[in-house]
Amino acid sequence: MEILSTFINGFSLGGIYAMIALGYTMVYGIAKMLNFAHGDIIMVGGYVIYVFMLFSNPILAIAMAVLFCILLGVLIEKIAYKPLRGASPLAVLITAIGVSYLLQSLAQIVFGSANKMVVVYDFGAVKFLGANVQISSLLTLGVAVVVMAALTLFVKYTRLGRAMIAVSEDRGAAQLMGINVNRIITVTFAIGSALAALAGLFYLFKAPSISSTLGAMPGIKAFTAAVIGGIGSIPGAMLGGLLLGIVESVSYKITVIAPYTDAIEFSILILILLVRPTGFLGKKRREKV
Repeated sequence: MEILSTFINGFSLGGIYAMIALGYTMVYGIAKMLNFAHGDIIMVGGYVIYVFMLFSNPILAIAMAVLFCILLGVLIEKIAYKPLRGASPLAVLITAIGVSYLLQSLAQIVFGSANKMVVVYDFGAVKFLGANVQISSLLTLGVAVVVMAALTLFVKYTRLGRAMIAVSEDRGAAQLMGINVNRIITVTFAIGSALAALAGLFYLFKAPSISSTLGAMPGIKAFTAAVIGGIGSIPGAMLGGLLLGIVESVSYKITVIAPYTDAIEFSILILILLVRPTGFLGKKRREKV
């Protein structure tokens, strides 16, 4: 029964990575940039929950975290990334890293370097097929699946979603067809930031402690998940996140390899890229010259 518990925890952790990876993959697919500050939005959402939990209920704290992260994501896009639309990928990458360190430094100035305890809500555990399973783990996995399904339907069957696909395929042609590219990119950042806030919430369920570097490693692992699944693919982000979560959960249970869990995860990334450079569900793109 411990095996079942390990796999459920792995799927739950994978759901968190998947929600973060969805933000990476949507921004890359549409804006063609890697927003390495995305992981720090998780940290910001966690601190917003911490502040509002001091004088309000969890529901309001979660709602404010999502709203604040959406506004922050849009603001970062407008101030830091929009002026660099025609710049080289290296310039955008350096800017994203700079924004990441800026957010971490501001959080450290405001809240200090010591970890803050954030107990959002204790759902307890239930017996599932003879194993003790945390309800928060099942909730995390369920929300991740619903989010992926909703995003897939949104992109395929709404006017705004089809506009996103058009911008992703050919930004110039989409603009000629009357699509407001700037608006589409802004909406993409807003959606990705909202998902990062939710990921921060579920991460606090697993480890109710927050610091200025909370989003650093989850952000890197979620990016790894996005690449494994095929960056630019929504189902790929979910697949990569779940795979990485299972590998991490199982590795931590095996004493001999537990200290090398991170190395194992990144080694899997390298192996998969050697065999399939576009990831499991990624598509090869022809570059126009």
